[in-house]
Amino acid sequence: MTEREKMLAGELYDCGDSELLKQWHKAKDLMRDYNRTDSADAKEKGRILRELLGGQGDNLWITAPFYVDYGNNIYFGNNCEVNMNCTFLDDNEIRIGNNALIAPNVQIYTAFHPANAVERFGEPKEDGSFAFCITQTAPVRIGDNVWIGGGAILMPGITIGNNVVIGAGSVVTKDIPDDVVAYGSPCRVIRANK
Repeated sequence: MTEREKMLAGELYDCGDSELLKQWHKAKDLMRDYNRTDSADAKEKGRILRELLGGQGDNLWITAPFYVDYGNNIYFGNNCEVNMNCTFLDDNEIRIGNNALIAPNVQIYTAFHPANAVERFGEPKEDGSFAFCITQTAPVRIGDNVWIGGGAILMPGITIGNNVVIGAGSVVTKDIPDDVVAYGSPCRVIRANK
């Protein structure tokens, strides 16, 4: 099993793997180009996103700057908008449904590390340095018609249902069901969204 296969399966994997680093660097170069592209140049921005992302529907709008780990593990449905300064650590899949609105400074994480430092870094090398840290992942799923408020943080492995509003500044640590408004740290359901 390759390190990428381990990564997508949620198993411990080595972030320093050459295949993963190659894709990571490619994504960083594409992000740099995207973030420097003239705001009105929809054709060039579209070209870059098609090369960067794993998949996208119609009418995707991402305001720069935008940051990813690999890019190719991110999938958007139709009619999605991502506002400025969002960070998607897509070490596993991030799947976003149709009609999503993602406000500025939203962070979506799929990666996490062992809490124990020795498990995370291994034993130090003879020169005292460490290898890349060991990582695990869990996918993030976002349903249709979801609005995620500014500065929200979505943790690895969570699912947000359809027709959900996540309040600004929330830290989403558990799944959120369909048809609700939820906010807080940790994020919790506050009321129905009818």
